[in-house]
Amino acid sequence: MGSRREARRALAAAGVRPRKRWGQHFLCDPRVARRIVETADVRPASVVLEIGPGLGALTDELAARAARLYLVEIDRALVARLDARYAGDPKVRVLAGDVLALPLPELIAEPSVTVVANLPYNISTEVLFRLLEWRTRFPRAVLMLQREVAERLTATPASEGYGVTSVLVQAFAEVRIAFGVSRRSFMPRPAVDSSVVDVRWSAAPRVDLGDVALFRDVVRAAFGQRRKMLRNALAELAARRGVVADAALVQAGIAPTARAETVDLAGFARLARTF
Repeated sequence: MGSRREARRALAAAGVRPRKRWGQHFLCDPRVARRIVETADVRPASVVLEIGPGLGALTDELAARAARLYLVEIDRALVARLDARYAGDPKVRVLAGDVLALPLPELIAEPSVTVVANLPYNISTEVLFRLLEWRTRFPRAVLMLQREVAERLTATPASEGYGVTSVLVQAFAEVRIAFGVSRRSFMPRPAVDSSVVDVRWSAAPRVDLGDVALFRDVVRAAFGQRRKMLRNALAELAARRGVVADAALVQAGIAPTARAETVDLAGFARLARTF
């Protein structure tokens, strides 16, 4: 979609009204679309999964460059539009359904796929954690997110936004903010600005986490009561594990009086191993 006017016409022709429950804000700035595809470094041999193609602002650019393109769309009217638009292109396959419900690793045959998406704000974190689970099959993702979420993903200790999502994602990925996107690039216009992030997953943790499930529990417990000192925030989990919280913290090289937002990834990894 090259403009807001074209986007309105396309929606009217498809009989679609943007649905709030699906977080539909359609990208209608071709310069932003090209920049996203260039950030993803899509090449003639690339296999790409686009989540939520909508009116196809990114899709035409991707279809022109990739060897194989999968499209996941939940809106049935837009699925029909995509089916008709790409009916003559054998390298494009439309998958109808909810990205959080579809078994994408089973539906996509290729072993390594790049994800490109303008994600609905209301499910962006859920999709991100789903991609973390599937990281061996989808090792790279270039995603449009609410700016606040993007800043959370890249946050460092003691900075605004540093929390559970920061630590859990950074344990398995290098994340950078590629560029910002104004709310004026969408139709309808959202209430916030966006950022495009480049996420590069690693199959193994970037630090020694020990038991991954326990690492998650420790991080979530630590930030669950983030205003409390860690000795108190972790007391319940420590008791369940038969561990003395103060002793575990000292062993991990963390002051029992510290708060979660001051602890870096390596510190949480050490702490989880002591548990």
